[in-house]
Amino acid sequence: MDTSKILGIWMDHSSADLIDINAVKNNHTILSEFTFDAKEEALSRSESLMQNKEQKKHEAYYKKIADQILDYEHVAIFGPTNAKTELYNYLQKDLHFKDIKIDIVSADKMTDNQKTAFVKDHFNS
Repeated sequence: MDTSKILGIWMDHSSADLIDINAVKNNHTILSEFTFDAKEEALSRSESLMQNKEQKKHEAYYKKIADQILDYEHVAIFGPTNAKTELYNYLQKDLHFKDIKIDIVSADKMTDNQKTAFVKDHFNS
């Protein structure tokens, strides 16, 4: 398989590790701005405000990841939470991603080396 345009993304709701096994610096992290402190601050005001703020922060987080995905032809999104499915649903609403093959795979927490090995194994099988 031509591996020049593949990307692995290990993610949860707080961070996403983008793994391009063909890049010189193959691991890049994107952090969500919806931190525990932001959640506590919003919750102290009202629950509906917290949910609204959470949704906006998650959308901004998913957009940052989506901007990186546009450069690839095949992407594997994996991780322990439903954030991967939420990102996938976000991408499906945008026609820019219709020609990008996206795989969703459940995975536990991993070290950086395990994430890189997972991406290599996924695209070699």
